[in-house]
Amino acid sequence: MAARFSSLVAFLMFAFALPVHAEDPAAEAQAIISAQIDALMAEDADRAYALASPDIRGLYPDKDSFFAMVKKNYEPVYHAGNYAFGRSKLVGGGEMVFQEVMITGPDGKDWTAIYEMRLMDDGSYKINGVRMMKNSTSTGI
Repeated sequence: MAARFSSLVAFLMFAFALPVHAEDPAAEAQAIISAQIDALMAEDADRAYALASPDIRGLYPDKDSFFAMVKKNYEPVYHAGNYAFGRSKLVGGGEMVFQEVMITGPDGKDWTAIYEMRLMDDGSYKINGVRMMKNSTSTGI
């Protein structure tokens, strides 16, 4: 009986130690991107910074430097008018998601943002980078 219980405990510890994968990686990525855009538009640096990957937080070790970088380099995202999700590309079964986002900036110009999302050990996605391109049509990933 004790051996059976020990085996069960060992199995449960191993099962819960495995990385958790998102149910729908593209939907999860889109939810995180929307949450960060909402946080940026509300000027909520804490919430926006919390959605950045550890790699990004390593480059910008506090929310203020991160927020200053976003304001300077990502004006269309920081003050997004409208935005819509385009195509997604999963890499490594969802370990990484590239998500296309069409954004209208505050000046009315259209942009395409390609978000790189990384799956964390806890099963959540974090934003690991954004590439911005001026254009109004989907060009793919």
